[in-house]
Amino acid sequence: MTILIAFDGSEDARTAIEFAAKTLRHEPVAILTVWEPLLSQINWAPLAAAGALAVDPDSEQWPEEEQARQLALAGAEIARKAGFEQVEARSARTTGPIWAGIVDVAEELDADVIVTGSRGLGGARSVILGSVSTRVLHKTHRAVLVVPHAKKED
Repeated sequence: MTILIAFDGSEDARTAIEFAAKTLRHEPVAILTVWEPLLSQINWAPLAAAGALAVDPDSEQWPEEEQARQLALAGAEIARKAGFEQVEARSARTTGPIWAGIVDVAEELDADVIVTGSRGLGGARSVILGSVSTRVLHKTHRAVLVVPHAKKED
């Protein structure tokens, strides 16, 4: 069984890794951080704003790529500390929505289950567009485990 765990660095994503380690206990595990180039993120902005950016859209070098790689490595370390042994850190670039990148990598890996937190770092964006976990749940034929917020101690 291959487990794909989406990781964006949020507390919910950490909780999802820890929950998966306690309940699924299957190997291998891929910790995935999906990133989108800055220009994709602001495709709704006026063209004048995009023109002011010092980013070449045809460039193979994206500052977000290294950040995503480092974030995936941090997630893999959390997974190892939680008890997983066969852990792969992956980052994937998408020009579409983050959920689509997660679904694409799940297909590529032939993942048996996709694990996500219930909310990530999206905030207002997820209210407008729908949460990543909801989109993954509705856009894949694979099993999806959505882990809720960790219960706070009183």
